[in-house]
Amino acid sequence: MSETSILVLVGSLRAGSTNRQLAEAAAGVAPEGVSLTIFEGLADLPFYNEDIDVEGSVPAAATAYRAAVAAADAVLVITPEHNGTIPAVLKNAIDWASRPYGSSPISGKPVATIGSAFGQFGGVWAHDEARKSFGVAGASVLEEIKLSVPGSLVRFAELHPKDDAEVSAQLTEVVSAIAAAASEQKAAA
Repeated sequence: MSETSILVLVGSLRAGSTNRQLAEAAAGVAPEGVSLTIFEGLADLPFYNEDIDVEGSVPAAATAYRAAVAAADAVLVITPEHNGTIPAVLKNAIDWASRPYGSSPISGKPVATIGSAFGQFGGVWAHDEARKSFGVAGASVLEEIKLSVPGSLVRFAELHPKDDAEVSAQLTEVVSAIAAAASEQKAAA
C-alpha cells in the first residue's frame, strides 16, 4: 500500500509558535508509512477574492496551496485561538481550499483539527469553529479526533511539545487516527 500523506496547516504564522512546535512533534511521531508535511505558504495566500479566482488570474500561492491539499490524503489543522475563534490566516486557507465550487481540493478530504492556546480550554472554540468551517467547505471532518492543550505559554515555556510525554502520546493517537481515516477512504475509493 502507498504511503499516507497528511498535509499540516498551522494556524499561527509566528516562527516560535507552540502550535508550530505541535506540528513538528506530530511529524516526529508519525508511524511508518505515514508522512506529515507542514505547508509553509499560508502567509503568502492573498485574502480570498472571487475577482482573482478565475482561470488565468489565480495567484501562484493559491494554485500551489490547492495542489498541496489535493495531493494529500488528509489534512491536519493545528491552530491557536485568536479572540475566541480561528485565526484569519486559517479562515482564508479554508476559503481558498473550498473553491472552485463543486470540484474543490478539500471536498470529501478527511480533516482533523487540534492545537494549543494560552487559555484554560486550549483553543477549543477555535478548534470547533475550524471543524464547522471545514465541514461547510465540504471536507470530511473527523469530529472524534480532538486535542486542545491549555496553558501553552506556561506548559511549553521551557519544554518542546515533543518532550512532553502526555502531549506526545496524545499526538501519536491523533496522527494514527487521521492516518487510519485516510487509509479507509483510499481503500473505499
